[in-house]
Amino acid sequence: MSDTQKFFANAAAIPAMPEIAHRLLQSFNREDLALGELAHLIGRDQSLSIKVLRLANSARYSPRQAIATLQDAAAAIGMQAMRDLAMAACVSGAFPPVRDFDRLRFWRQSLATAGHARVLAKACDMDGDVAYLSGMLLRTGELLMLMTDPQAIATAEARARAPDSLMEQELEVLHCTHAEVTAELAKRWKFPEVMVAGLRAAADPMAARPFSKLGAILRLASVMSDAGDLGLPEVTTLLETQGDLVAHMHLDLDWLAQHMMPWDALTLGVDQLLH
Repeated sequence: MSDTQKFFANAAAIPAMPEIAHRLLQSFNREDLALGELAHLIGRDQSLSIKVLRLANSARYSPRQAIATLQDAAAAIGMQAMRDLAMAACVSGAFPPVRDFDRLRFWRQSLATAGHARVLAKACDMDGDVAYLSGMLLRTGELLMLMTDPQAIATAEARARAPDSLMEQELEVLHCTHAEVTAELAKRWKFPEVMVAGLRAAADPMAARPFSKLGAILRLASVMSDAGDLGLPEVTTLLETQGDLVAHMHLDLDWLAQHMMPWDALTLGVDQLLH
């Protein structure tokens, strides 16, 4: 059994991705998708609808008046934000709470990674929606690792005090990274191969063959999320931890600094997402 496969040995414990999430995923490739159709799709799941409406009315979007229907939410916040919220709610809802784990911080980091991944994708002329969803998924492998070996994950987390150090510690303690476990989960969830390959490559983008631009974006987005969580400057932290990868990607850091969203804006509304 490979080092990642041990986290999938108990098939009954593997979270199932809701069917509506697969339908939302398919909608990413549809240019003709209407706001009303998206609202109708989300409306098929009452729990999801409640979460989306709660988020649409939160300080994250600060609507001028209360949003009472999914159609109103779609019109107020737009297609991209509506779908982002729905996917975030689906993914977070697929994983049960784990005892003695800071779930709020985890999903803050996940949403920040997703937001940074979208901006990095724009800088690299890649699909921002794919990057966003991949970024939101990136850390979920840690939840599976936590469910199987909580003590080992606690050890890796305790050692990972610097930005971009968690995967290194996971390798030492568990002999694989959360990125690799997430890639296996995404494969089982039948996500597109480009996402599976990108998630896997995020564990070591410079070593991945063939080189995965998405994998590089995900690793850089993760670094920026770590920096925001620790109160460090994101762009400076990128250069300090992944300077070779930044150079390889020919990133315009001045452009990135101007277009990236602040940590607080990226993580606003996570409380509503988890309740």
